[in-house]
Amino acid sequence: MTTPQAPDRAATPRRAGTTGASAAPRRPRGREERSRAASLALHSALIAATVIALFPIVFIVLVSIRGENGWTHPMEMEGFTLSNYTHVLGGTEFLTWMLNSVVIAGGTMLVGVLISASAGYALSRMRFPGHAPLMWTFLVCQMFPVAVLIVPLYNILGALGLLDSYGGLIITYCSVSVPFCAWMLKGYFDTIPTEIDESGRVDGLSPFGTFWRLVVPLARPGLAVTAFYTFLTAWGEVAFATQFMSSETKYTLAVGLQTFVGPHRAEWGLMTASSVLIMVPAALLFFFAQRHLVAGLTAGGTKG
Repeated sequence: MTTPQAPDRAATPRRAGTTGASAAPRRPRGREERSRAASLALHSALIAATVIALFPIVFIVLVSIRGENGWTHPMEMEGFTLSNYTHVLGGTEFLTWMLNSVVIAGGTMLVGVLISASAGYALSRMRFPGHAPLMWTFLVCQMFPVAVLIVPLYNILGALGLLDSYGGLIITYCSVSVPFCAWMLKGYFDTIPTEIDESGRVDGLSPFGTFWRLVVPLARPGLAVTAFYTFLTAWGEVAFATQFMSSETKYTLAVGLQTFVGPHRAEWGLMTASSVLIMVPAALLFFFAQRHLVAGLTAGGTKG
């Protein structure tokens, strides 16, 4: 009597692409392993976005170095001259306007950062009567457009004798920038552990000493973003400065540019040259603060 033999497993063919009972899972494609078509589409989109972003700046620079009639043929690559820049710097009050803007923007940045940091730290660490209403007040202040605020602020500054003064314009810009900056810094201070405040109290520091000695050094990225925002708020603002500044010697840059626009003709060469010169201080400030900007903008998004 013979017993049945077991089938030869070595002779049994395996199904292609399977290991045992199930197929091997496909490894997901990493970012560095994207297809050529996807890489080509991505880089094409990035190049197009870069060209669109840089075109206005390049166009303004070309118009500014094409002379008085640079607006008519700005893209011609000949006849470059610096006459517009020499005229702006030597034949107008541009340097006075720039000095006024530096004083006002610097004062707004200093006062705005101090108030925003103090308010943001108090909202983050302290619980006091009116805590929630104060936060909502900061938020509601951002809802009013500039056109609505001009008349009440004009009346307030007139009653205080601050019209046509640096201090009045600094207070106006702080009233616009501080609510947003306080909200942003509140979110940033929330990411700093409260144990740091407790260690400061154990060491005998006052609440202000804890804030100034321990918390402020850790909040440099958030403070850099706040300083950059308040500076730009005052540097390029037009509506308030136009209404509140009546003396030509106290014009800011944004208001001074309006003198290049006459009732029948606009001096496009002078305006573009002035725009390039105005852009330089803001670009320098961004260059020195850029390493803190990304961390400051994203740190307040999560807590912990």
